[in-house]
Amino acid sequence: MPRKIAVYPGSFDPITYGHLDIIDRGLKIFDSIIVAVARNSAKNALFTIDERLELLQKVLADNPRARVDTFDGLLVDYVLSQQASVIIRGLRAISDFEYEFQIAQMNRSISQEVETLFMMTSVPFGYLSSSIVKEVSSLNGPIEGLVPPLVRDALKRKFQERSA
Repeated sequence: MPRKIAVYPGSFDPITYGHLDIIDRGLKIFDSIIVAVARNSAKNALFTIDERLELLQKVLADNPRARVDTFDGLLVDYVLSQQASVIIRGLRAISDFEYEFQIAQMNRSISQEVETLFMMTSVPFGYLSSSIVKEVSSLNGPIEGLVPPLVRDALKRKFQERSA
């Protein structure tokens, strides 16, 4: 029986408990998930690609069914190159859906072989985003319960370096 592989793309700058919730729930549906960090993201990243990969690998080290990778170019091309057939996207609010719907439709027009699965965030993470975590952390606010401890520590180090 063929393995069901999904790709969960994003910037993961940094990974949050909201992302981990989507990964854990996705692994109840799929045999494996590739957590794919976009190299060509238009976002202004706090962490380098290598730093994000390292954080993801450490956070996911105990889960052999979750693999970390990066990709350039069209997501659909990457998904197909990995013998995957599904893109997982997390949704927090209607505003997320509007943007994600457009992207999913474009991906579908590029390849009929790739489906997009939208997963609603779990209630405790409905407001959580990497941007909010970075903002609160940059102001020395509490981020316990929002990110794993090693990510919290990496954020503290990053903002201390910037202020030095």
